[in-house]
Amino acid sequence: MKAILRSGLIALAIMALAVPANAEPFWDGLAAYNRHDYATALRLWRPLAERGVAEAQYNLGVMYRDGEGVPENFAEAEKLFRLSAEQGDDFAQNSLGEMHRKGRSVPQDYAEAAMWYRLAAAQDNAAAQGNLGFMFEYGQGVRQDYSEAMKWYLKAAEQGEARAQNNLGVMHERGRGFPQNYAEAETRFRMAAAQGYARAQDNLGLMYKLGRGVQQDYAEAVKWFRLAAKQGDAQAKVNIGLMYEKGLGVPQDKAEAKQWFWKAAEQGDAFARKRLGLI
Repeated sequence: MKAILRSGLIALAIMALAVPANAEPFWDGLAAYNRHDYATALRLWRPLAERGVAEAQYNLGVMYRDGEGVPENFAEAEKLFRLSAEQGDDFAQNSLGEMHRKGRSVPQDYAEAAMWYRLAAAQDNAAAQGNLGFMFEYGQGVRQDYSEAMKWYLKAAEQGEARAQNNLGVMHERGRGFPQNYAEAETRFRMAAAQGYARAQDNLGLMYKLGRGVQQDYAEAVKWFRLAAKQGDAQAKVNIGLMYEKGLGVPQDKAEAKQWFWKAAEQGDAFARKRLGLI
């Protein structure tokens, strides 16, 4: 059994697999974590991790990575993920790959990241399959190969991984690895958007704005942009600003447009800062 929790836009996998049957502290720790009682979860999981229980090691790693009940500590998280990953835990392998890809407490190393993603992906870990697809799409740590990227994205998408669905949509929209196909791109974006994935919601909004794969509908575009912006997506905020600036799907309102550009600019969006200087 695997219990999946979500914090913001990041899926946190708290493992409950292959734990010894008499390990009641593990299950009590899981219950404590689920009710955000991190102090109790730490107290119950730490002894298990010290005894070499891979799932407890992984869980503690998540808590150190995300600063839950302890100060954020990437070095401690990496150490715990490695201990768990070396025992074959696929979630830890994926997380260790992330540490190497982002250079958190270890030198950034795409090849090492791809190696850990591959190990986890071979165990049908959907997040790792999506991550491995990304590495192949952009040639990070592996030779760029759109066919391989599509293969891994499809495996992840078949398990309902929203980011992989969105990335497949992007590949279809841009004609990467196969002929450009807006209808298929729209389908993939819609599937991911229905799961609440902000990037896909923004991409679906663009499809409606431009009439790609769907009938052009500015009001529908604004609807999807708003859903993505509500989750903090800076690009979606820019797109809402553009709709207000030009009066597409909403009444033209340059003051309102400026407010949306400000929101995106505060997140570091360069295009939004440029629009503020022009509006």
